[in-house]
Amino acid sequence: MRQAFVASASLRPMAQQLLQDRSLPAYSGVEAYARTHAKDDAGALAWLVLGYAHVLDRDYAKAIDPLNRAKVHAGDLGDYVAYYLGSSYMQTGRTAEALANLADFAKAHPDSLLERDAAISYADALLLEGQPTEAVALLEQTRTPVRSDLEFALGRAYAASGQAAKAADVFENIYYTMPTSAEADAANAELKKLPAVPLPTVLQLKTRADALMAKRRYADAVEEYRSLVNESNPAQKSAMQLAWADALRRSGRNRDAKQVLTSLGPLNGEENAQRLYLIGQVAFAASDNDTFYHSVEELRQAAPASPWLEQALLSAANLHLVHHEYDQALDSFRESQQRFPTGTRASYVHWKAAWLTLRQGRKEDAEKAFEEQIALYPSGAETPAALYWRARLAEEDNQLAMARAFYQKLSDRYRNFYYAELARQRMKRLPATPAGEAAQYPLLDRVPPLDGNGKIADSEPPSDELHVQKAELLGNGGLVDFAVRELQAAAAAAPDGGSWGPAETAQLYVETGHYNQAIEVLKHSTPNYFALDIPDLPRRYWEALFPKAYWSDLKRSSAANGLDPYLVASLIRQESEFNPGAVSRANAVGLMQLLPKTGKAIARQARMKRYTASQLYTPAVNMQLGTRYFRGMVDKFGGSFEYALAAYNAGSDRVEEWLGQGKYRDPQEFVESIPFTETREYVQAILRNASVYKQLYGTP
Repeated sequence: MRQAFVASASLRPMAQQLLQDRSLPAYSGVEAYARTHAKDDAGALAWLVLGYAHVLDRDYAKAIDPLNRAKVHAGDLGDYVAYYLGSSYMQTGRTAEALANLADFAKAHPDSLLERDAAISYADALLLEGQPTEAVALLEQTRTPVRSDLEFALGRAYAASGQAAKAADVFENIYYTMPTSAEADAANAELKKLPAVPLPTVLQLKTRADALMAKRRYADAVEEYRSLVNESNPAQKSAMQLAWADALRRSGRNRDAKQVLTSLGPLNGEENAQRLYLIGQVAFAASDNDTFYHSVEELRQAAPASPWLEQALLSAANLHLVHHEYDQALDSFRESQQRFPTGTRASYVHWKAAWLTLRQGRKEDAEKAFEEQIALYPSGAETPAALYWRARLAEEDNQLAMARAFYQKLSDRYRNFYYAELARQRMKRLPATPAGEAAQYPLLDRVPPLDGNGKIADSEPPSDELHVQKAELLGNGGLVDFAVRELQAAAAAAPDGGSWGPAETAQLYVETGHYNQAIEVLKHSTPNYFALDIPDLPRRYWEALFPKAYWSDLKRSSAANGLDPYLVASLIRQESEFNPGAVSRANAVGLMQLLPKTGKAIARQARMKRYTASQLYTPAVNMQLGTRYFRGMVDKFGGSFEYALAAYNAGSDRVEEWLGQGKYRDPQEFVESIPFTETREYVQAILRNASVYKQLYGTP
């Protein structure tokens, strides 16, 4: 396996290109490699890649020959060859050959992760050969843990064997409890073919509807809740109508939602509170502010302790904020915190009230509110901001010892947070504290230490572990998803829990150019990484979290527009996580998420010849245009990166509007005052990330 890994290293770029675009030249290149290495394991890997590429193209007939060629030297990748060869035989109607190829798969490949996949294909072949009882027996042996595709195959086998009741149970389970699975609609179609299937119960319908809502399939949930309204008994009906209205609202059908809500009879308790909340949200979406505020007042009177009021007050506060009605916004934030001091958004609304108090010029009240924020919600996401701004006010009051203590706490506890870096910059300007005169502030002791053991030690996977070796080899073939699955299996089975798993997976993604997936793996495995100092996390973690991807082109475009390449890298990380194929809901494209019309306009300014919108997927072109566009934002706002970043996210007009809402001490106060949470966090994240890049890599 190790020899095969070394020998096949040069295959990786060709294999990745083939699996990405599957063009004729790419096919030819990999085939030439396979023929050149026909007598060794590297050639077998190349034949496997060719066969799999044809499978991706659904050209199963062409997949058969390269997969057969791969069998000779497949070695420990024989399970992949056998599975895809058997599946290709199935797809081309060569059932007997499929059966022969997949027979005894589990015995031949006892450690294969494809065992259950092979069982499904083998069972499908058995059905075609008129052996449903054997198919049932095979699938029942490997039924746990539940998989929708395996369950669907089992349901078909039960139906073919004449066991209609068992088939119905399986298909119903898929359709009602796994409604977002690929097999859900097919299961429903099979269900309708069975004799004497009872009508679905209310519980089944509700389970399906609730699952669709949880997966944000709101339009589909609408139809399910509509059915529930008709099927429910009187005691259940109002709850179903409210759920129906909520699904209509979330799917953008506010007018229909309003009709459902107004048709409801008298309600009590939480159902009435939910009705009033939904009425308000429908009005909110329609910019019917009078009706919205009236619904909040009704909710306040009818259900003063309801969580629905907590949500409504937050909506009211944000609406006032957007309309620059700061007194009313402050009142709504404060009311929410006072009514629901332990609510899910209590820390946030307390902070917003405290911040608006400062913005109104009530400095002493703001100081008390910031300290209260730390005391009441020391673990809240707003604590870093409270520490920083309390220190800033202490500076203004010439309480320099207090300012230094708060800055130091912020720097130590939230090492690479946005405000921690600002705190270190402020501390450099403070005079040194005389020896023995460091002040103590018990309030700071309330801030809890970082969860977990802090420093993470690097570790290596066992070099002789089969799944690890298979992952390395599959990675050379560009078969990244397969390789990741092998790594995860090895880590899960490791005695120590496979602490090396996330880093190895991320490294594999980085090596194959999937930077966004590497970032996501480590974000998930190390959620508190921003609170850690650089030495407390292995270097390869940091480099995967903050990659220098496309670095030559990035530096060139940054230099051409007078921009810090680390700031540009941070912007790209926030926009696309270095995924050149990223497309947003607004149709923004590529690394720097440019709209096609913006790309066209900037290309015209740059006098690019033969420019097409598809070039936005090319990293070098996207960065060339994106950095030029961002430079224009920086120039428009007098060189301020804070204002330019806010404009990049929310638009120049909004930034100009926000800048017109009074004076700000500095750009940092402007950033904290941005009324859009997404934009505020966007600006702070990019500036924070640029600081981490500089710590990691030094001078660009």
